[in-house]
Amino acid sequence: MDVRKSWLLVSIMALVLTVACGGGSEAPAESEPEAPAATAVDSATAGNITGTVILEGTPPEAETIRMNADPVCTQEAGDNTSTEYYIVGDDGSLSNVFVYVKEGLGNRSFPTPSEPVMLDQNGCRYTPHVFGIQVGQTLTVSNGDPTLHNIHATPANNAEFNTGQPIEGMTYDTEFESVEVMVPFKCDVHGWMNAYVGVLDHPYFGVSGNGGAFALNTLPPGDYTIEAWHEMLGTQTQNVTVGENETVEVSFTFTVN
Repeated sequence: MDVRKSWLLVSIMALVLTVACGGGSEAPAESEPEAPAATAVDSATAGNITGTVILEGTPPEAETIRMNADPVCTQEAGDNTSTEYYIVGDDGSLSNVFVYVKEGLGNRSFPTPSEPVMLDQNGCRYTPHVFGIQVGQTLTVSNGDPTLHNIHATPANNAEFNTGQPIEGMTYDTEFESVEVMVPFKCDVHGWMNAYVGVLDHPYFGVSGNGGAFALNTLPPGDYTIEAWHEMLGTQTQNVTVGENETVEVSFTFTVN
């Protein structure tokens, strides 16, 4: 075999080997990094924070909402026509205060709940008035009234949305991508309708209810900053240390002149 034939044979073999081994093809694309796995909380050592929210002083009297611009609202609302800025019990307890862990969870991550959070428009009011949700969790907004409503969120860190629901029973699903405390909602059709949602990347939040009570359960032991938010009175914070299997009681006191 002469030199040229030998060289040709070697070249053909080299080409076959290159193709067989994937030579000359583009490098495989790098896979996207997986989301960090949720941090397990040991229920055997977890603690809790429970508490109450109190109002000192005499709050302004609730105003009567005039709904006669929409006869359906007048009928559906019945006697529920008072503003919700201050919901105060006879004992001075304050409801509709959003309480949550502001700092202390470090780099822990938590699963996104699969069940949606519901926000209803019923009696031409938003129900609930104050609530919480996790980042990525579904928010389902429903129209429980036989009249036109629209849900208009005006966040600072998330995408604004504004969608109409002209038919009773309609629903709209959305979610938030970023932490934000708080996101306001309004109805451009009925100017008195408003609500607020606290968006967090963890499940440690609650809203004070009857008796001003709230609870943040199954917390890993540690040092935390807890914040309480009220739509008219602003925020307060407290530093709280939770030990293993410990339930810590705290209270927040807001004041009006």
